[in-house]
Amino acid sequence: MFDVLLPGDSRSLKAKRSYVRPIVAALRKFEVSVAEVGALDRHGRAEIGVAVVAAEPGHVGEVLDSCERLVAGRPELELLSVRRRLHGDED
Repeated sequence: MFDVLLPGDSRSLKAKRSYVRPIVAALRKFEVSVAEVGALDRHGRAEIGVAVVAAEPGHVGEVLDSCERLVAGRPELELLSVRRRLHGDED
């Protein structure tokens, strides 16, 4: 999950969506499930969740690394934190 700080001009939910939607669309090119999952009512923040399913944990890591680079490289926002949780066969 990515916790991001949006620019100061995102003082409405409509403005917030104008920043979040392109990020979500860009992440989908990695063939992941992605959605805004938290801070839904906060104008200057967004939490974007990404889910990946793969046979090999290494592949999951590669995909998530690519997603993180994409979000971190967006000049219009600040990436505050990244949280990862992996689930295996025993979960």
